[in-house]
Amino acid sequence: MTPQPTLVLGATGKTGRRIIPRLRLRGLPVRAASRTSDTAFDWSAPSGWDAVLDGVGAVYIVPPPTPGPVHEFVARAEAAGVRRLVLLSGRGADTWGDSIFGQDMRDAEDAVRASALEWTILRPNNFDQNFDEDVFHAPLLAGELILPAGEVPEPFVDLEDVADVAATVLTSPGRHGGMTYELTGPRALTFEEACELIARACGRPITYKQVAAEEYTALLTRQGLGAEAAHHIAEMFVMMTRGLSTGTASTTDEVAAVLGRSPRTFEDYVVRTAATGVWHR
Repeated sequence: MTPQPTLVLGATGKTGRRIIPRLRLRGLPVRAASRTSDTAFDWSAPSGWDAVLDGVGAVYIVPPPTPGPVHEFVARAEAAGVRRLVLLSGRGADTWGDSIFGQDMRDAEDAVRASALEWTILRPNNFDQNFDEDVFHAPLLAGELILPAGEVPEPFVDLEDVADVAATVLTSPGRHGGMTYELTGPRALTFEEACELIARACGRPITYKQVAAEEYTALLTRQGLGAEAAHHIAEMFVMMTRGLSTGTASTTDEVAAVLGRSPRTFEDYVVRTAATGVWHR
């Protein structure tokens, strides 16, 4: 009997594009969906959701940046006969209180937990790959990373581990239902320590400068980011500075619990990535 396809939302994103080949290597059919994929999916266009969900057995969900749509999507998934959901959220989402940061993820968690489907929630810390694929990359190229991150360490997690966990959960029906996995790397580092490791591997100076959240918000707006988006990003770092009190600065063994091996180290990520030349101007 041919297995039902797994729908991967955000197929061209950081996690989706890593999960898809893992599922295909296991011989499983995948329906890769995003705004730019052959299977088009847009959170702002619910009229197309039913066609994307037709015949699907499991869904990997990367929530949209605004609360609300995941509730309707989950209802549509139930009606379409989907059996399992795996949601990407954020570390310690239930400790964020009424912060404006992460409202989208908390709302999506509520939608998934309220469903009648088998669900699993993945809550990773900041990704290692944020230093080469995302917001921290350009500052590292310029030689200075400016953030309001404080001195609270962050147990950065490798996206390859997150993708391994997601693929394992998606292909193991009945084993991870109702579980919320807090995914971390094997040790916590400050941003200053992370910059130092990258600098040493690249053989060029890279410094870290700590600023207040208000100064960081102003910096982002000067760089062209909208005021609301800049404030939202700064709020993430405000939440991170509470990591010692909320527990999100600590490591967990949940990558190992799912995969049966230790998570990749930040040093391993740095060595692999430095070899690509991505941090050289």
